[in-house]
Amino acid sequence: MLTVVAIIICVSMGLAALRVLLGPTPYDRILAANTFGGQTVMLIVVLAVILQESMLIDIALIYALINFIATIGFLKFFAYGSFGDE
Repeated sequence: MLTVVAIIICVSMGLAALRVLLGPTPYDRILAANTFGGQTVMLIVVLAVILQESMLIDIALIYALINFIATIGFLKFFAYGSFGDE
């Protein structure tokens, strides 16, 4: 059952990657990249359960934090044209 869930997540990640490449606006692409990152976290957690490796859950949490911070940074860059280091 978990293998089926992992396959569905991978298909969904492929669709999100397609949106990153074909998105009509930069904001659509950022949203798709954020979705891709969230799905990556879900895939890591599913793999942690399948492989019975609790260390992978910690890696998933760190990746989720990095994904969130990167999304905020990209949104700020596209909204203001810089990161505010004037």
